[in-house]
Amino acid sequence: MALSSLSRHSTPCDRSMTPHLHVRQGNPSFLDLDWDRPISGWEEPRLVEMPTGVHRHPIVFVSYEEGVYAIKELPVRYAQREFDALHALSKRTVNSARPAGLVKREWLDPHSEASGAVITRYVTHAFPYRELVSGSGFGHRRSQVLDALAGLLVELHLAGCYWGDCSLSNALYRYDAGAIEAIMIDAETAELHESLSDGQREQDLEVMIENLAGDMGDLAGEIENADLVFGLDVAARYRQLWDELSEDLVIRASEGYLIRERIARLNDLGFSVDDVDLTPTEKGNLVRVKARVGGRAFHSDRLRELVGVEASENQARQMLSDINYYLGKHGEDTASGKVVRMVEWRLGVLEPMIERIAEVWHGDDPVQGYCDFLNHRMALASARGADVPNDEAFADWGEHGYPGFEPGRPPQGFSEGG
Repeated sequence: MALSSLSRHSTPCDRSMTPHLHVRQGNPSFLDLDWDRPISGWEEPRLVEMPTGVHRHPIVFVSYEEGVYAIKELPVRYAQREFDALHALSKRTVNSARPAGLVKREWLDPHSEASGAVITRYVTHAFPYRELVSGSGFGHRRSQVLDALAGLLVELHLAGCYWGDCSLSNALYRYDAGAIEAIMIDAETAELHESLSDGQREQDLEVMIENLAGDMGDLAGEIENADLVFGLDVAARYRQLWDELSEDLVIRASEGYLIRERIARLNDLGFSVDDVDLTPTEKGNLVRVKARVGGRAFHSDRLRELVGVEASENQARQMLSDINYYLGKHGEDTASGKVVRMVEWRLGVLEPMIERIAEVWHGDDPVQGYCDFLNHRMALASARGADVPNDEAFADWGEHGYPGFEPGRPPQGFSEGG
């Protein structure tokens, strides 16, 4: 989408100075902010407090009708580089901060911290990693954080992004049904390529391992034991996932069903498949199959396509299971009948339940609350050996304090209820 550039060249007698602003469509102009002062000195009425982690540059948050935005001040050269990287990434992956604007204070020394700024949309329902840390480090959340960081690095590398500074502080986190999702928010050192070599990927992993050892060392005074091998464990999970995604399949020409199974497995991991290459091997009766893997948003894309609902990947997986059960319960097997039932599910099941959850639930993401409810309903159905109506399940969920997913335990499977 096109960008708009807003600027007013000030003269020495101007009382205030307006920077060059490069703003992506769909965002405010940001002209009303006090750009003639560093952001650390702002007393703006638009300033809001939001959760944030450790950062090397000044950061503030401002609120507009369009949403909350993060503004990070840094030398203009690095601001331009980060904006360009985030803009390119926004076309390749969903798990990176979305750039809204680039600020250049052209009257300042370009090497000064205040000479530039990057404006990004605040990542909704997200929090810094320290909110997951307790006296025992990540505790029962450790495996979830390992998967989150490994999955994020795999997704970035598939998109041709060499991060160059993966750390716990350079990502935000949010609950995603029974998992945790990591979102890249700092792209100051990122490089975008058509694809990454094995050497580039391994170098990025080495940087990550070193950074995470430093992050865990910084926590040594707050937790019982510094988890200095955390980065090594992230790398191990990364390699396991990368190997599975990049594995070639060799089949006979008559075994086309194995291609469908391979695609289904990749989809189950959350990855879409853009193309499949079929190459004859030296043995004439065998074919080498290579799937070209896309972004990690298969289920969220599918949910949006079917019912127009936005959700993160594992939330979408849980809700698609609920839709499938609803369709099965009502015995629909025609395409038109399924379309009607899916509209019924959204209007008659999801949206009323979301409203009830928003009124009583302790969290700030009602979609996550709905997934917690589905998990509780399934637990009740499994214990009873029969379906549990929504109203009864909701009442029981409330009586037990609206519990969420139990870390370390897989989410309950098919969501049974009605």
